[in-house]
Amino acid sequence: MSGFHHIRLELAREPGHPHGDARDGWDIVAALDEAGRLDLAACRAAPDRCFVRRFVRDATVATGRLRHTVGDRWLLDLDGRDDLDASGFRLGEEQFALGEYVSIVSADGQTHTYGVERLEPIETPASGGQAIA
Repeated sequence: MSGFHHIRLELAREPGHPHGDARDGWDIVAALDEAGRLDLAACRAAPDRCFVRRFVRDATVATGRLRHTVGDRWLLDLDGRDDLDASGFRLGEEQFALGEYVSIVSADGQTHTYGVERLEPIETPASGGQAIA
């Protein structure tokens, strides 16, 4: 499973969303290791490939980078939108597999749970660009 993958996270059931919400979530491009966990060495070697997109009601709200910070903290760093930046709760320990759940802490401190709904390997871009659909 190693290499860069497109990971789609969709809001799971929570108060106010008893059925979850497939139109609210995150698209992440990141390197995964053989166990399906974030590959810190590969992400550090190619930080320009670690991409995030926040979407609400199917519309892109902001895009940015997935960055590893102090300790084992991963930041979903949205360009020009500090009010929307988020961090993964123990994201470095999570196994990304279809049907698994991941917790994301929003900038306001609230924790939301997202289901892994898409997990696809991506090719190395010839032009160095990144596309997420």
